[in-house]
Amino acid sequence: MNRPLKNTWSIILAAGSGSRLGEAAGGVRKQYLEFKGAPLFWHSARTFSRVAGVKGVVFVFPPEDVIPMEKQLRQFFKAEELGLRWKVCAGGERRQDSVRHGVAELPRDCDGVLVHDSARPFVSARLVRELIDCLDQGAQAATPGLSITDTIKRVADGVVTETLVRAELRSVQTPQIFETALLMQAHEQAVQEGWDVTDDASMVERIAEVIVIPGEQGNIKITTPQDLAKLEEPRVTVPCVGWGYDVHRFGGEHDRPLVIGGVPIAGPYHILAHSDGDVLLHALADAILGTFGGGDIGTHFPDTDEKFSGADSSLLLKEVLAMADEAGARLVHADLTLIAQVPRMAPHSAQIAKNLCRVLGLERHQVNFKATTEEKLGFTGQKKGIKAVATVTALREV
Repeated sequence: MNRPLKNTWSIILAAGSGSRLGEAAGGVRKQYLEFKGAPLFWHSARTFSRVAGVKGVVFVFPPEDVIPMEKQLRQFFKAEELGLRWKVCAGGERRQDSVRHGVAELPRDCDGVLVHDSARPFVSARLVRELIDCLDQGAQAATPGLSITDTIKRVADGVVTETLVRAELRSVQTPQIFETALLMQAHEQAVQEGWDVTDDASMVERIAEVIVIPGEQGNIKITTPQDLAKLEEPRVTVPCVGWGYDVHRFGGEHDRPLVIGGVPIAGPYHILAHSDGDVLLHALADAILGTFGGGDIGTHFPDTDEKFSGADSSLLLKEVLAMADEAGARLVHADLTLIAQVPRMAPHSAQIAKNLCRVLGLERHQVNFKATTEEKLGFTGQKKGIKAVATVTALREV
């Protein structure tokens, strides 16, 4: 009989000591190990938040960690609102004790509960949804399980006593889902009768039927030092594109001589600027900063700082290139456009392109420079100033 759950909560068990990882984890309990910038237990919370049927989560931590972890969770939920109600409680001596403490924190109207190990950070929202569906369709309890590929033998004193039927065996995972009342009943009976179990399904199966649904190969548990490698993401090289724009007004004969791309441009035109006013190199510097999220040149070389008065933009660009190198951004292409009604840039284009290649350390086919007018329209068309845009492509290992 179908009876959809109305208020499902999850219990994330993060109260273990992680003793099997030992020194390999640097003394950090596995539930606190960071993966993609967040501790393992938070990844499970994120997954549960992506399933509409899950309304809340109880985090179970070691007793001594409850207060500091509650403070940390407030910060996590403030920075990343998951849309879940949440509580924190202290774990017990055994895993089943920690679960029992978590169950005690569930709201009275909670009719379904998912119990999950924080050391399984790769569980998918799809698997959680399938477990909830299983109870919605009439089951009282369900667990994910994987078929066994090895032959399993029962051994006593080093001697095989039985070969188990592999087709009948499953390696079970978490999360496991239960009707809340049923899980409470199982834990009460476990206390009264002294049961000692390794998971909640083995407790509940003594009093009710537990359905097994297909598990996920990727839903692994971080247990041994060898498992830590699974938290190391493979590094890949990705293209990054930065875009830059700059504009300067023409000034009088007492202002800065016109310099474009590090090349002095003889003639009557001067630039109003704090530095040397090289509009092309300024746009290029901003584009390079964009490839690694480095801000803009105004932040690094403010026009309020006298030490940059009249500064050679080629030198400023070299500093930006050093920042890019430190950030691991390797430039592979630059495309630049100068927009100006005057002066004519055709006589200077080849020299500018050559100088850009030299400064950037790139081959000629990797640097494209061009100039255009705005057909006497707007700021530059009225010969009031000059502007430039630049697009830079870099490769970064992430």
